Amino acid sequence: MSEIAVSEHAEYVEQLGRQAREAAGRLCAASGQQRDDALRAIARQLRGGAAELIAANAKDIAAADAAGLAKPMIERLRLNEKRIEAMAVSMESIAGQVDPVGRTIEAFNRPDGLRIEKRRVPIGVVLFFYESRPNVTSDAAALCLKSGNAVILRGGKEAAHSNQAITAMIANALEEAGLPPASVQIVNKTDRALVPLLLKSDRYIDLVIPRGGESLIRAVVAEATMPVLKHFTGNCHLYLDAAIGGMEQQAIDICVNAKTSYPGGGVCNAVEHILVHRDIAPKLIAPLCDALAAKGVEVRGDEATRAIWSKAVATTDADWAEEYLAFIVGVKVVDSIDQAIDHINHYGSHHTDGIVSASLQAIDAFTTRVDSASVMVNASTRLADGGEYLLGAEIGISTDKLHARGPMGAADLTTYKWIVTGNGHLR
Repeated sequence: MSEIAVSEHAEYVEQLGRQAREAAGRLCAASGQQRDDALRAIARQLRGGAAELIAANAKDIAAADAAGLAKPMIERLRLNEKRIEAMAVSMESIAGQVDPVGRTIEAFNRPDGLRIEKRRVPIGVVLFFYESRPNVTSDAAALCLKSGNAVILRGGKEAAHSNQAITAMIANALEEAGLPPASVQIVNKTDRALVPLLLKSDRYIDLVIPRGGESLIRAVVAEATMPVLKHFTGNCHLYLDAAIGGMEQQAIDICVNAKTSYPGGGVCNAVEHILVHRDIAPKLIAPLCDALAAKGVEVRGDEATRAIWSKAVATTDADWAEEYLAFIVGVKVVDSIDQAIDHINHYGSHHTDGIVSASLQAIDAFTTRVDSASVMVNASTRLADGGEYLLGAEIGISTDKLHARGPMGAADLTTYKWIVTGNGHLR
């Protein structure tokens, strides 16, 4: 790359960062009502500009077709009136939530009258990397605005036209609400040489959130000089406990939903492995595998599974750590709940894991000892989602433990500060 190109990239990244930092200062001082008004204005812009968005999206779809992008990826990329309406509804839902900014987390007075308060405040400037789905652009913008943060969005090139159209509408709505349009900026250059420059911009950027494939996330972690909140892999499990009495069909329905409710199974909260207690395996594995196979799922099984359902493909040791992101599921017979928990904590990605059981003792052991961001009890792993948790949307599902874990809504995009009020107090 020429020195001129490097200089232009550095100048562009500097401008993005400087504008975002200035916007964050104004957002921090804006009222919750003003930020909510902006979100509702964005919803109106999306609805009113639906035809324009669909036209921009058609360019991305055509380019994706020409590039031979996989059909499930193209489907994730597609916008239509129903999806645009869902984007607008999400904006309004987030606007209707309690404002997290300025809320007191805890407060107390010392015996000498000194008041100490812990109060929620915006993080500042968020850099967000993501791929494919254009609705993520509006969701991320909404959550950052609700929490008083400026955001720099770097979407995948496959959605470039859609993302630019969405952010243009967001800019118009922000101006209408009296907030700086630079509160939400899209990186409109696709050159990968920009990425290291963005990830070294810790003078302006407070947090980076990468949402995409594992290779993207690991590259961001390796390069970034600011904190990274990771949305790592979703190697999710369901454990079918011995104490399942009378819940056999419910267990099968949960497993099938967890694997097949999204086309192709290519989402991070789809179940990838099912562990079945040995006591119920002879009765449950055959109908379970039949139900999965009927939906087009390839079943891979350990030796005990294949002894019951011979059509299963033999698993290898590598299978248990695999996030298939496809209509493939691994099935393993375990001797005890302890073995199931140990397996999940060893091979899982600490994203979402669940138990199907009628035993309160087993449920308590599982929910206490499984080290995952979301632990489901008698429910599909596909419910691990910001919308399902009534967060309005999510900017990602964090598999970190600090400072946020699981589906991240607006409150998870805040930090806190201590406010200490005295009356001439001295130490």
